[in-house]
Amino acid sequence: MYDLREFIDAVEQIIKTHELETGAYQRWLVQDEENSRELGINPYGCADAANTLYTIGRFPQEPSDRAAWVKHLRELQDPKTGFFFESTHHEIHTTAHCIAALELFDALPAHSLHDLAPYKDIPAMLGFLDQLDWVGNPWGMSHRGAGLYAALVLAGEVDLVWQDAYFKWVYDETDPQTGFLRKDCIKQKPSEHDIFPHLAGSFHYLFNQEYAHQALPFPQAMVDSCIEIWQTRCFPLAENVGFAEIDWVFCLTRALRQCGHRRNEAMQAIEEFTEVFIGYLLKLDPQTDDQLNDLHRLFGMSCCLAELQASLPGQLKTERPLKLVLDRRPFI
Repeated sequence: MYDLREFIDAVEQIIKTHELETGAYQRWLVQDEENSRELGINPYGCADAANTLYTIGRFPQEPSDRAAWVKHLRELQDPKTGFFFESTHHEIHTTAHCIAALELFDALPAHSLHDLAPYKDIPAMLGFLDQLDWVGNPWGMSHRGAGLYAALVLAGEVDLVWQDAYFKWVYDETDPQTGFLRKDCIKQKPSEHDIFPHLAGSFHYLFNQEYAHQALPFPQAMVDSCIEIWQTRCFPLAENVGFAEIDWVFCLTRALRQCGHRRNEAMQAIEEFTEVFIGYLLKLDPQTDDQLNDLHRLFGMSCCLAELQASLPGQLKTERPLKLVLDRRPFI
């Protein structure tokens, strides 16, 4: 058993140190050497403070506090385009991320998503997915392809016919050999380093599929790929604070849930990963570690712990059960 109670308390304290006022948060506390960080109130600061507090069971309860959170998040939206902007991510990612945070408060964005409106036309949406760089940058481009769905669906701007067309494209374009997107665009074997961007990209579409309770076309292949990625250590997992870890864990656990393929080997990989990852995290100093003090990275790490706790019953001890936001709505 891993006792995470002190670590989760430290996570809560980190969030408090980033607070500017109720519902308003910085993503970072200090500037980096390149002077590239946007200090002050930040879309990822606000969204990820809400996301992480939800994850660790400390979500704001008072109606007046919740209203302040919603107000600050809504004010970050550009009324002309409907986008939320931040320099480290594409605007579709930032927009989907902030709308997903608003959903935790049962709230909608203040303005319609004007610049995404053309993609409410199904042929335009399918064309958008088709033209993404599936070979050279599947990870980064998935922020757009998956964010398009999450933003428009959570804002209530598309119907079920549109969603069915979206998921049919995703289903039809999945590679049968790896279980990842996109077929005819994956040249590497799972044991090679360059396969991981395809896993990480597919993760973003997977959480949309999970939200809509969609069947995966090739869950057995996804399980095989995830196990091989871990066994060969072709990508440096469990030694960072960020999102790669939840990408791998979620792909394996959710594919396993749909098929049960190689369950014993899959669970062994998850247990081995958990031992390494928690050992790494508990050696970090929450007060000074730069990764932990990036609220976006902190949230990614918290998501991974939540999925591990659900997948390994009784092995991760916390004061309150961790809750993965992806079990409520899509997008991280």
